[in-house]
Amino acid sequence: MNGVENLETERLILRPWEPTDADFVLDLYSRWEVQRFIGNPPRVMADRAEAEERIRVWRAMDHPVHAVWVVQLKGPAQQANPANSTSPAQQANPAQPSNPPQQTDPAQPRIPGHSKPALVGTLLLKSIPASGAELPLQPSGDTEIGWHFHPDHWGKGYATEAAAAVLAYAFNNGVPKVVAVTNPANTASQRVCTRIGLLHRGRTSRYYNALCELFELVNPAG
Repeated sequence: MNGVENLETERLILRPWEPTDADFVLDLYSRWEVQRFIGNPPRVMADRAEAEERIRVWRAMDHPVHAVWVVQLKGPAQQANPANSTSPAQQANPAQPSNPPQQTDPAQPRIPGHSKPALVGTLLLKSIPASGAELPLQPSGDTEIGWHFHPDHWGKGYATEAAAAVLAYAFNNGVPKVVAVTNPANTASQRVCTRIGLLHRGRTSRYYNALCELFELVNPAG
């Protein structure tokens, strides 16, 4: 795995994904409320094997700056919404425990009463594919920032806090421009884009073979 730099904010740690994070990946991406704006067409993650493969791909990224981080709380999590505590994947397999044990670093923060670290989401800094007639889509040459957070942790400002740290990291490491694209209906992510300083450029079909709201910011260092 290429060396991924750990990032810290006031409340968060952004670190590389580990194979033992697969249960959280499955819980996150098996939820339609998370996946409904991801992919063309969107689909939910089906099983743990898919989660393990997703982590393998993230860990195999070979780029000096691009990376995918797991976002982890420094301290105890705020009380989760009980209605969101069981993922669709767990509902489909009642034998699967809602909080399966994981091998983790004892220094990692944990949710009281739970055996796993307080993981809250994903932060991505990666190549964004250009729209095109042939699959797989080819790189556009632009760098995309993106985020996917667990519904239990929406509305707490974590996406803005983590995304701002990754945007600063990108510019500090010489990325000339960062873009973000959202589904036109994804107003929550659009608010995050503006909060971290990205500028709205209207709608575009330049990426992903999809009509998206485009946000971007040029590196102020030039």
